[in-house]
Amino acid sequence: MGEFGWPPGLIEQFIASRGAPGRRAPRVLMLDVDATHVPLYVFCGQDLLVCVLRPSDRDPASMVTALLKRLLDALRQAWPKVRIVVRGDSGFCRPRVLRRLDRWGVDYVLGLQKNTRLLQRTELAELALAEQYQVRRTKQRFYGCFEYAADSWERPRRVIARLEHGPQGANPRFVVTSLAGDARHLYDKRYCARGEAENRIKEAQLDLFGRRASCHRFWANQLRLLLAALAYTLMINLRHHALAGTELAQACTATIRVKLLKIAAAIVRNTRRVRVLLASSHPMRRVFASAAQALAP
Repeated sequence: MGEFGWPPGLIEQFIASRGAPGRRAPRVLMLDVDATHVPLYVFCGQDLLVCVLRPSDRDPASMVTALLKRLLDALRQAWPKVRIVVRGDSGFCRPRVLRRLDRWGVDYVLGLQKNTRLLQRTELAELALAEQYQVRRTKQRFYGCFEYAADSWERPRRVIARLEHGPQGANPRFVVTSLAGDARHLYDKRYCARGEAENRIKEAQLDLFGRRASCHRFWANQLRLLLAALAYTLMINLRHHALAGTELAQACTATIRVKLLKIAAAIVRNTRRVRVLLASSHPMRRVFASAAQALAP
């Protein structure tokens, strides 16, 4: 078990899979950082890179830079020219996190909690949206960007504002980013896409029991978390390498576990071998056989 509690095999497996023969080195890696009530996760697409049991008395942002530094070292050693973007909600938008990402040459798109100053900057646009809504009676949206610096920031940064007015009234959202480009594209396609990581967390925690932390000792709970993370990695690779082209190619881990793997079998053992006899009436027997063949040496 490595420092900070995740096995080196996770990141090594990710690098090996992206560096397989015939595959080009990635140009951009989007790292999704998210914290739940138990662990802190870092995903790259569907791949789980980090899972750390989070102490309840610590801000998740206080841990994330140390974790990211280790990830950056490993990723840049494998792909020196790769561009790395960190994506997360406003819980990770802290002055120390922003300063270190700038220093390390890492791009970011992070949620920014609304405050009085931000609302004042967008007040006129909010009034215009409210008037448009009163006339058209349909939800109105506006995207814009401006330079902003909180008192704790050492310099101004680019902030994207997504303003919305509907039946429930105003609903502003703000994002701080180092990325250039259209404000609407960055918000809708880059920032909001982090919701996919929440689906991956749901698979790891609900489908594979990755939120059990009932032991009295911290490291015992961390081990439980890591076992669930390894199970998740196995399931993702099973889906990628063995179930492609089958009816379970897009299935969630719970569906794969229940429909494909959780089946009754009879075990027959003698002095020479052990046989596992599966029921011929298994409805997924063709998929099972196809997956077994794909995984065979």
